[in-house]
Amino acid sequence: MDIIFDIGKVLIDFDFEEFVGRYVDADKADRVTKAMWGNPDWIELDRGVLPVEDVLQKFIAQAPDCEWEIRRVFSQLGNIPQLKDTTIPMIRELKKRGHRVFFLSNFFEFLLHAAPEALRFTRETDGGIFSCNEKIVKPDPAIYELICERYGIEKENAVFIDDSPKNVRGAENVGIRAILFTGQSTDELFEQIGV
Repeated sequence: MDIIFDIGKVLIDFDFEEFVGRYVDADKADRVTKAMWGNPDWIELDRGVLPVEDVLQKFIAQAPDCEWEIRRVFSQLGNIPQLKDTTIPMIRELKKRGHRVFFLSNFFEFLLHAAPEALRFTRETDGGIFSCNEKIVKPDPAIYELICERYGIEKENAVFIDDSPKNVRGAENVGIRAILFTGQSTDELFEQIGV
């Protein structure tokens, strides 16, 4: 079986709200979070088609008096992702059982370079796709088709795991069985996958 994982909040911890609270005073933290993480323009970072400064300007437009805080938070984003202790052992166990493991993530280029330690699990996988390199994001059907084509994945023999309901539906819409990740343990996840 081919098992495809999302990255953020599945293979790595990514707690944006807690992170902002470490860098921004309490009176502005919610506004900065909403201007950035809660902003639909965040997906443009993941798509990788707009310069970072253009996206930052879109964030700042949502909270102009928080420009300094937004820029500070953005400059420190590499400190958010933390590799989960269970990720590499889980990948190794799946491969030991004869399965291939891939990743498929909406991820932006700045973070690829700013958080390499959190992404070291990628060396354990059989491959994967970062959205910023392809200029398409989940749940666009094209990104699911692309990973299948690139790695010879047969949809009927694959499962996709993501913490976003819309991304789970996106996979299902192209014929890939999908599991919504809600914090399951490795054993619970293996049971759901059927391995």
